[in-house]
Amino acid sequence: MLTVEKIGGTSMSQFKDVLNNIIIGKRSGAEMYNRIFVVSAYNNVTNWLLEHKKTGAPGIYVKFLNDDNYEAALDELCQKLIALNRDYEEIKLDQKVADEFIINRIEKAKSFLRSMHNVLASGYVDRKDLYLAAREILSSIGEAHSAFNSVNIIKNNGINAKFIDLCGFDDSEALTIDQRIHKAFEGIDFSKTLCVATGYTKGTEGIMRAFDRGYSEVTFSKIAVEVKADEAVIHKEFHLSSADPKLVGKENSIIVGNTNFMVADQLADVGMEAIHPKASKPLELAGINIRIKNTFEPEHPGTLISKNYVAEKSRIEIVSGTDKVLAVEVHDPMMVGEVGFDLRIMQVFEKHDVSYILKSTNANSITMVIWDKPKSKGLIEELSEKFYQVTVKDVAIVCCMGTNIAHPGFLYKAAKALCDNNINIECFAQSLRQVNMQFVIDRKDYSAAIVALNNALCVTK
Repeated sequence: MLTVEKIGGTSMSQFKDVLNNIIIGKRSGAEMYNRIFVVSAYNNVTNWLLEHKKTGAPGIYVKFLNDDNYEAALDELCQKLIALNRDYEEIKLDQKVADEFIINRIEKAKSFLRSMHNVLASGYVDRKDLYLAAREILSSIGEAHSAFNSVNIIKNNGINAKFIDLCGFDDSEALTIDQRIHKAFEGIDFSKTLCVATGYTKGTEGIMRAFDRGYSEVTFSKIAVEVKADEAVIHKEFHLSSADPKLVGKENSIIVGNTNFMVADQLADVGMEAIHPKASKPLELAGINIRIKNTFEPEHPGTLISKNYVAEKSRIEIVSGTDKVLAVEVHDPMMVGEVGFDLRIMQVFEKHDVSYILKSTNANSITMVIWDKPKSKGLIEELSEKFYQVTVKDVAIVCCMGTNIAHPGFLYKAAKALCDNNINIECFAQSLRQVNMQFVIDRKDYSAAIVALNNALCVTK
């Protein structure tokens, strides 16, 4: 059985556990092989390179954009990565070899960026294209560092391993992402070689342009499809559970066990990604199941995401959501019966590159829930200029998801759980497919709502 397995940044930073629990575990001999690992950068490294994913704090990429001293920042990063290497000496990372690799990689990156900076100064090129290229170069450094180190450690622990460097730093071949992956894996005997690939893949289309920070899962997905994997495994520092254990308590957080790709898409829509939606689609179409496992509980089978799974017994599988959204309502007394009114609204959304999570309508109002991000400000300003009345409110959205919930009673139970906890439903949506009930509530009630819905619908009394 050939598996492609993705290891996230938090798990990578605890690579001793990854080595002992996942790579070696209780395996021996031939059991070590028929596995391809796709690794993220160590925790926080991509934040240092680009910008902080959650807070937006600027990284080296922002320094390059602002014509700041990005070379000094890269030198500082190099010292941080060398310091990270020391964390893995105990598990046989060759310090000299590892240090030399990252020093050389960063020097090459500096050379590329220096050339770009000189071309930008000429004024003859489109700045946007070069900025995107710089983002590609910087983002690849973290994955190259972690993948190289992983292979070095694995080899020094007696396993035949191969470094699959998809970053393309040493070639100028005009390959697409798929072509580069095909070429890198062609002819490898997986039964005798454990492969570790960079989560970043260089391609003519630009993986950052297409997927931004979700690129490592896209690489993972494309590799799995390329090698016709029997299963795609994602190792995280937690189980996919009925609700966030930090909110509901570990004792009330139930491991999902099984779900389908539709529910995974619902999770991604509210930012709680089991897998990036653009990564899950190729796997779904290729008939490759995804398994979500906990790095620190290797014996547990985790949660299997498959195309056709429907729970035998009706149940809510996951309660999730976010408190980082806005409700934007467009109200107009003349809206009733006017064909295409919502099209005019959507054209403004498209112009500002904003997507909505939820949409709910009545005769003369349309409410949309969007992410509370800086670019939302321009959208709201233009909507206010073009339409009769626009109201904006800080809200949260909580969702009750499941593969078999299209039966009477689930909506009642969810609404009652919120009512019993004095939480008002500001807005609601559910499609005919009935895999997700979405409740818009006051932002301050988010945590209480997650607890109430999980306890009422997921926890077995």
